[in-house]
Amino acid sequence: MLDRLAYQVYERHLDLSKMALLSLQPRGVELGRRILERLKTMYNSDDIRYGEIDITFYRDDFRRREEMLVPSATNLDFSLEGLDIILIDDVLYTGRTVRSGLDAMLDYGRPSNVELLVLIDRRFSRELPVQPDYTGRVVDVVSEETVKVIWSEDDKKNEVQLFSPSPKA
Repeated sequence: MLDRLAYQVYERHLDLSKMALLSLQPRGVELGRRILERLKTMYNSDDIRYGEIDITFYRDDFRRREEMLVPSATNLDFSLEGLDIILIDDVLYTGRTVRSGLDAMLDYGRPSNVELLVLIDRRFSRELPVQPDYTGRVVDVVSEETVKVIWSEDDKKNEVQLFSPSPKA
């Protein structure tokens, strides 16, 4: 699935000078790093722009949470001005994380185009009109179910788990 996603990006973006990958912290980072490694091999280049952006304080619910929020580091050492950006996250659910990512991204320049790459698309749970350009799998689950992506260090046992709510006694 990761190879297929990387090939789709490669086919659409033959000119590296106009493209950058941008992973959403925290859960899009593992997917982004794996896609980046595959693209480096395909392009035979280490010159692919890649960044990781934190969206903690761009979320529309960050003031409503009881626990203290701890932001992740933003690792972005280039301007997004005029680039084709591929925004990367693991699971597309309501679309709110993507909206936050778009807001955060604009602090680093105005891209010419933004595409969305997700590993899992929970298509029946959208609250915002957001659709991915690149999708690993579409998973139809009820809103009470949870989708979790688990990455292994050696990339040999990556998995997606679905959790149903516990039955009430």
